Amino acid sequence: MIFDKNTAKKTAELLLSIKAIKLQPNEPFTWASGWNSPIYCDNRVTLSYVPIRNFIRENLAKIILEKHGKPDVIAGVATGAIAIGVLVAQELGVPFIYVRPEPKKHGRQNQIEGFLDKGQNVVVVEDLISTGKSSLNAVKALLQTDAQVKGMVAIFNYGFAIADDNFKTANLELTTLSNYENLLQQALDTNYITENEMKTLQSWRKDPSNWKQK
Repeated sequence: MIFDKNTAKKTAELLLSIKAIKLQPNEPFTWASGWNSPIYCDNRVTLSYVPIRNFIRENLAKIILEKHGKPDVIAGVATGAIAIGVLVAQELGVPFIYVRPEPKKHGRQNQIEGFLDKGQNVVVVEDLISTGKSSLNAVKALLQTDAQVKGMVAIFNYGFAIADDNFKTANLELTTLSNYENLLQQALDTNYITENEMKTLQSWRKDPSNWKQK
């Protein structure tokens, strides 16, 4: 779910303005998964724009306080959410850790980097939600240390049905600054896309693994 409509609209506007999100229904991207996609999102671009970085930091911190209260620790999901997670932890004045996709193969073989005590309240920060698999993998690693994971916040959510199902199964609350519906509406309102392109983008989200440009 999004935090609120105004924040979702503003976030979409900012992400489009700096090309952190690109919409190319006529020249699709190819994701690492092999999916053809008319959209590409790289929220790390926001780190290079101070006002936008500040907006994201402040609003993610606001969501956390209103939804979950002040946590003991903020956990970022490697690698995309490490930097923004640090910024949010700094805004809240709490410690930061990050979670790798899997334990290191050498040294102490950590999956969680930083200090986390048993029973501490943790809120997880992500940059982007697609299927939710990698995000929830990080949550699983935290739970195995007896952490109390209160919820997850993220900048943007594609809103795939599989992600909704995965978060529901995990019984974890996800709140994002913006999502696909608000992005498309903002893009249409500002003539970034046409009505026909809007339909193409909507059709992709319904079945992204099998979508092909028409």
